[in-house]
Amino acid sequence: MSNAEQGLNRILQAIADPTRRRILQALKERGGCSIGKEVGLCASDIEERVHLSQPTISHHMAILKKVGLVEAKKQGQWMWYRRNERAITELAGTLRKTL
Repeated sequence: MSNAEQGLNRILQAIADPTRRRILQALKERGGCSIGKEVGLCASDIEERVHLSQPTISHHMAILKKVGLVEAKKQGQWMWYRRNERAITELAGTLRKTL
């Protein structure tokens, strides 16, 4: 199996989880970040939207970050997340080509 196939498999495993898909959907929201960012959400905003604990959110975000679908940045005491739109677009293109 090629590296590209392995990478695609890791991404598909990550988004197979309904919670992670809900998180990606929540991250599409504009202007909903409690720290004033136009795009993305901080961890507490995600907790509020998907109704899970902070440790559970951190676990899911680590998986999404590892496969490159989410970017994270520390903003003072907050962790701010946003979708990696380029990676999501590339994933959609790869799926169109391979399926």
